[in-house]
Amino acid sequence: MLDPRIVKLAETLLRHSVRLQPKENLMIEVRGEGLDLAKELVRQAYEAGAYPYVNVIDSKIQRELLLGTSEERTAYLRKWQEPMWRDIQTNVVINGFTNDSELSDVPVEKRRIHQLGLKPVNDYVVSNVRWVLLNYPTPAMAQNANMSTEAFEDFYFDVCSVDYEKMEQAFQPLKQLMERTDKVKLVGPGTELTFSIKGIPAIICAGEANIPDGEIYTAPVRDSVNGKITFNTSTQYMGSKFERVSLTFQNGKIVEATSTDSQRLNEILDSDEGARYIGEFAIGVNPYILHPMNDILFDEKIAGSFHFTPGQAYENADNGNRSTVHWDMVNIQRPEYGGGEIWFDDVLIRKDGRFVLESLQGLNPENLK
Repeated sequence: MLDPRIVKLAETLLRHSVRLQPKENLMIEVRGEGLDLAKELVRQAYEAGAYPYVNVIDSKIQRELLLGTSEERTAYLRKWQEPMWRDIQTNVVINGFTNDSELSDVPVEKRRIHQLGLKPVNDYVVSNVRWVLLNYPTPAMAQNANMSTEAFEDFYFDVCSVDYEKMEQAFQPLKQLMERTDKVKLVGPGTELTFSIKGIPAIICAGEANIPDGEIYTAPVRDSVNGKITFNTSTQYMGSKFERVSLTFQNGKIVEATSTDSQRLNEILDSDEGARYIGEFAIGVNPYILHPMNDILFDEKIAGSFHFTPGQAYENADNGNRSTVHWDMVNIQRPEYGGGEIWFDDVLIRKDGRFVLESLQGLNPENLK
């Protein structure tokens, strides 16, 4: 018997996240596990009068393809994919990884060829297709969260069933404040950073593009970032895990970067010019996500956190930075993680993970559950 929570999740994805309409084309991508959810999405899409399609991607096969890829092969892949995506209106991506390090030994240069070659396709999808990305609960994810599979599934469905309409309303005062703000200051252990967000939109994320969700993002003015930031959560990129990442900025550029693997960290940041500039600044508020689990789709939404992102900016909050890299790095500012402060134009906005302004109280965890 199908878990009724999967039925409810599928309804949320199609009705709230991508707002599927009759006669629209829906691409369902399954990366690993999650076929039961994909099957339910197909059923509900047909019920809604839409046309579903499914693409199943195996990470072991993907690794083999990437190990031998070339610019010529990637050009063919782009040629085939571009016309297909122009006929797709909605996209649900299910990440059900069983080994999140499967691609860790793919050389950076091979990954760069693939990313750069398909960047026009990915940019088109992000900007023109109503899409949502979610991670599916697997034993590997439960292990990363240091939980049993059953306990993690319960946690997962609680997280995914937040009242996103309520969250969206609570975000409105913060959106208005951010769009009036010039100078931002971040303070915490190993962190003293300043930058401007003047003139760049603030985008609410309340279940439309990610499940789970719960963040608001903008971008720094490209050359305005100065100071140092130290991240207190692990971060994974290109299959490699990094701890204690510390970045030093001068006029927007990362001039020094260290971690438990500084060499590979700097290799990634040297992918192109834009990788050493920041493309996103975001604040996380999901009340059910409190601790990191080395899964960025969850970690970037942690209540009391913010993330800072080397690489590509989003077109709807654009500071002009372009890169094949988009690497969300998370810092938690609740007291048990060392505390910290966020200041907007010399006014304290959040202290130790809690919003202090009266207009923003609705975003504190007890008010979002």
